[in-house]
Formats: sequence, structure tokens, C-alpha cells
Amino acid sequence: MIPTTTATMNDRTSLASSLFATDGSKKTMTTLTEDTTWRLRLLLDGVTTTKGRKLRGPTLFVLEGQFIEEEGYEPPQGFFRPINRKLDEREQMITTTADASEKGEAGASERVMTLELAGSRWKLSEDPNDPKDGLWVWGLFKEPLYPFLLLQMETKELILEEDGDGGDSLPALKLYAQVSHVRSEKTEGDVVLSTANLNVRVLEQVKLPGATVDLYEEEAVGRISFQPLS
Repeated sequence: MIPTTTATMNDRTSLASSLFATDGSKKTMTTLTEDTTWRLRLLLDGVTTTKGRKLRGPTLFVLEGQFIEEEGYEPPQGFFRPINRKLDEREQMITTTADASEKGEAGASERVMTLELAGSRWKLSEDPNDPKDGLWVWGLFKEPLYPFLLLQMETKELILEEDGDGGDSLPALKLYAQVSHVRSEKTEGDVVLSTANLNVRVLEQVKLPGATVDLYEEEAVGRISFQPLS
């Protein structure tokens, strides 16, 4: 089973503050480079395990790392470089009051786990649903004002339970998110990434006379949020 512990409300409040509160001591500019470490919170709900079960309620996964920009691309793009850190026992069950308040609900206890990435890509974009050769417009500004960050993350299989049957696991997932990306005017250009929906692409093969066509549909599996740490 997923390990859990009994914590006092004070412990949970303290942990929620450390995992979810904005770091008030941050002084450097927030960027999509190795100069800024981000904490990504992935709240997954309804994902099917390798044994065909559904995750028991919302499960919170935490990733920390940097957005690394590759040189020579326009729009800017690159990959997310994770920092591997195991959660201690006190962090494995906390009260996520921040997420609950966004939904207008009371705080609720949720399991917190870490995910390992097998790969990732990100790319700044104008309107991904209406691609145009519109970069000449942004040339009127000091920097291109791309309003979206398109994020793709491939996760590794994660063991959830161990039992006589060999246990259950969360299969490798290919996650997609279209994230609002803005530069804050109040903090001299800090990058701000908003909470976004997380989707997986479901493959459906359609057989036609003499051919098979692969069709992809996106299925919502949760939400992702971003917190700059440094």
C-alpha cells in the first residue's frame, strides 16, 4: 500500500506552507532558465493503474527542477531538468489547503508522491490552435510576448502497492498541458505560469479499407501548477 503517517494539524500546516506557499524570500528574477528552480504540483485524479484500477481520489505528485532553454530556437523551447528528491515520511500525507481553497472547498488530506521523468519538452507559443506567421507583430515589442507555454512530460512507471500479486503501479504517462505564460509588470518581468489542465493522449486505431489510421484524443486527468523557488 502507499505509505501514510499520522501528523498533527500543526505539522500539516507547516508542510503545506513549505510545499505550496510562495517563497517570500525570492529576490532574483523568475525565468525559464537554469537560474530558477520551479516546483511543479501535478494533481492527478481518475488515472487508471496497470491493473485497471482507478487512483483512489486525487493524488498529488511533486516535481522540482529547472526549465532549460536550448539555443537557436524561435520561439524559445527546451526541456525540464528535474531535481531528484525523495519526500520524507511527514510529507507523504499533508493537508493541501491551497488547492482546496481554489475550488471553494475545505482543506482535505491527499497523498503526496514524487514522479520520475523519462523525458520532457516545452515550447513558448502564440495561439497553438491558430498557428500563424505572426512573429513580425511581436517584433514591435522589446521581447516576443508569447502567451502560452506548451508542456509535454513523459513519466516513468511508478510502483503504488506491493502485495502477493506483485503489486500495482501507475503506468508510464505522456502528459500535456497548455499553460498561460506572462511577464509580470509588477516585478520587472518575472515569468508567471498559471495553473492548467493536464491531459493524456488516448490512441484509437481506425481500420479503413486497406489501411489503419491512428487517431488521438486528449483526456483530462488532472491539473498542474507552478511555484518558483529561487
